[in-house]
Amino acid sequence: MNRKSLVLLSALALAMGTAWGAEEGKHPDKTQQSYEGAPSPIQEVKRVITPGAPDMTQEEFDEAKKIFFERCAGCHGVLRKGATGKPLTPDITQAKGTEYLKAFITYGSPAGMPNWGTSGDLTEKQIDVMARYIQHDAPIPPEWGMDKMMESWKVVIPSEKRPTKKMNNYHIENIMSVTLRDAGQVALIDGDTKEIINIVNTGYAVHISRPSASGRYIFVIGRDAKVDMIDLWMEKPDKVAEIKIGLEARSIETSKYKGYEDKYAIAGAYWPPQYVIMDGDNLKPLKIVSTRGYTVDTQTYHPEPRVAAIVASHEHPDFIINVKETGQILLVDYSDINNLSVTTVGAARFLHDGGWDSTQRYFMDAANKSNKIAVLDSKTRSLTALVDVGKIPHPGRGANFVDPEFGPVWSTGHLGDNTIALIGTDPVKHKKFAWKKVRSIDTQGGGNLFIKTHPKSHNLWFDNPLNPDDNIHQSVGVYDIRHFDQKFQVLPIAEWANVGEGVKRVVQPEYNAKGDEVWFSVWNGKTLESAIVVVDDKTRTLKKVIKDKRLVTPTGKFNVYNTMHDIY
Repeated sequence: MNRKSLVLLSALALAMGTAWGAEEGKHPDKTQQSYEGAPSPIQEVKRVITPGAPDMTQEEFDEAKKIFFERCAGCHGVLRKGATGKPLTPDITQAKGTEYLKAFITYGSPAGMPNWGTSGDLTEKQIDVMARYIQHDAPIPPEWGMDKMMESWKVVIPSEKRPTKKMNNYHIENIMSVTLRDAGQVALIDGDTKEIINIVNTGYAVHISRPSASGRYIFVIGRDAKVDMIDLWMEKPDKVAEIKIGLEARSIETSKYKGYEDKYAIAGAYWPPQYVIMDGDNLKPLKIVSTRGYTVDTQTYHPEPRVAAIVASHEHPDFIINVKETGQILLVDYSDINNLSVTTVGAARFLHDGGWDSTQRYFMDAANKSNKIAVLDSKTRSLTALVDVGKIPHPGRGANFVDPEFGPVWSTGHLGDNTIALIGTDPVKHKKFAWKKVRSIDTQGGGNLFIKTHPKSHNLWFDNPLNPDDNIHQSVGVYDIRHFDQKFQVLPIAEWANVGEGVKRVVQPEYNAKGDEVWFSVWNGKTLESAIVVVDDKTRTLKKVIKDKRLVTPTGKFNVYNTMHDIY
């Protein structure tokens, strides 16, 4: 295939982008694809030969299988049924043909397909292999049941050999658990001294860190579905237990309701689609429940409804679980796990993440593909509203504050447009604004991942790490929540970090326990220098740059106090 043909085919691919590409979620470059689709070390899948598909050798099939799970499954799904990205089933791909598919993979599309060839991520040979591979039926990965979990379960330090009191002088509530994405580690950083306490080996690309209700333990989960439990009472906080709950995952939480503090942990998997309730003291798996089922809208069976966000209710002994592809919210009553009671609330596809309103009664839940926020009343255990917002809401946990005109609001940024949506959350004193989008404010551009404020702050911070413009993704914006008539201020975080060459994407504002500092990750290449930049929240000036050769690709940061108490 010559270059002229590729160019012509790429033009066709671009023209067809909105019809066949991923409508939801622009992926401007490999960084965003890495964020959404981390490697899934799925093994033992057999070669599939599909009528009408091009021939492949076993070696080519194995290579393509690995590439797909590492780069594509996060958006298109392990079974290629479609998720953020469109379906890649043989009836669609064979109709397009190998040459078209090669051009599409090479150049991508404005609708969201990454340009794997022109970016240099895949070679011409690999693109040819992938174009043929996706014309075959998807190989079905193995399940991951209790036998596999028990094989992976390891108690490093049994509870009876752990400290009976705190054995260090750290201000535990101000410890930051920082994801070192490509290193497969978390850095525990003392929020007071800004010194690294320990680097803990974990799973690949830790997605979140969640403290237990007591604040003693931190639970982290990697995208490879490995869970690690860290004891903050130890002289040098470190791992005390680990388990692998599947092959790909994103979420973990612990029980918080009165009388159940630290009793259970729960993790949700992308593959297999299931959640696992574990002993909160040692991660022993106790109960596995599949999430396969029917979609909320068309009542169509879906074989791969992945578990996204999980939060612990403050109103009942419930774990609240997002089932992504089906759009169902599960309220799992853990008061009796042997006779498990699950309430299913229909919301909207595709549920992703979200957080509590300021009263911690209403779960504000992003259905990103539907461009909606579902409002779940955790007290009545029912759906309160579906609120239309911008394109592909991606709130993280969101941000709560009092709007000068509309009263208490919860807010979300968006992956697919340049706005932040504010939703009224007070059905008592501001009833006419409750569960409505009351304001839309601008960011620097598309590619926002996280927004953040604090009850003691007048600032609303936002990042744009997935924006392709260097000036935008290397800086952050901040609003004064008392004056939305004024333009946001831009701070040059990457410039302040002074880490030299590289992409230097600035990601995820996180407050310290006092609420007077905001921490930002300057996320650079794995072999380049990265940093953490600490900003004085009141003056919006540089306070500290944390540099260390061990800070490899820092991304998410989780303050123990704020995360434990759901403050955002």
